[in-house]
Amino acid sequence: MNIRSLTRGDGVVIGAAVVLFIASFLDNYSYDGLPDSVDLPNLWESGPVLLGVVLAGIIGAALIIVSRGLPQPRKIAGLELGAFGVAFAVFAAWSALGNIIDPIGGLDNIGEGGDRSPDAGMGLILALIATLVMAAAAIATPLVPALQASLVPAPKPPAPQPYGAQPPGGYGYPGAQPQQPYGAQPQPGQPYGQQPQPAAQGAPAAQPPAADFSPFWFAVPVTRPLFAEDGSGGQIAELAPGTWYLAVEQRGAALVAQTQDGRRGVLQDTSGIQRG
Repeated sequence: MNIRSLTRGDGVVIGAAVVLFIASFLDNYSYDGLPDSVDLPNLWESGPVLLGVVLAGIIGAALIIVSRGLPQPRKIAGLELGAFGVAFAVFAAWSALGNIIDPIGGLDNIGEGGDRSPDAGMGLILALIATLVMAAAAIATPLVPALQASLVPAPKPPAPQPYGAQPPGGYGYPGAQPQQPYGAQPQPGQPYGQQPQPAAQGAPAAQPPAADFSPFWFAVPVTRPLFAEDGSGGQIAELAPGTWYLAVEQRGAALVAQTQDGRRGVLQDTSGIQRG
């Protein structure tokens, strides 16, 4: 699970789930004039509130966070886990609202003389606020750019390495042979007995890099696809927020990026990237 892929919206969902869990230990309803010695039930002691508000909200938050942290989206019955999480969060908020309106299921007046009307307890009020915030954040995160920013800021990258060199920590091609620094001219001459390799007939010529381009580290603000260099349009990887990648070449408005496992591809959408 990639924690750096979590967004600010996911942080709001996590915070709301924590508040909901705390609220579950507080009073479900209250009566005016009761002595302090009387213990009122909390949210765990009411079946409808426990299932429809507490557990539904916590399960919804868990599904949203797990779906965001997985490298590949998981589906159940054709729907992604995140969609199920949003549905659980909305259902929890709806159930909390119903329990606020009628805390004890139609028993409006009980007690001596039947003149005591129950009110929503502090636990039920906090649960309603938490589930409303959770549902709002889950729905708004894909729509609001401010909530899509990375929750955990990426660490500052090391100084850019020459293309082909091994940066610290094994970043790049494991066991790669030393190569020419990026932008350097190849040494003249071929090893003895080696014939120069002819270019493949009909293959498109590689676009030359920009003359003033230097490799640099960058991070993406949201998940972005990385496409194959051959122009076939196939996606070879997915760049996640909170991780630094090495840009090794520029092709117009696009960048040729190298992932942590050494794969290279074209990042077509470079808007909003953070340079190291």
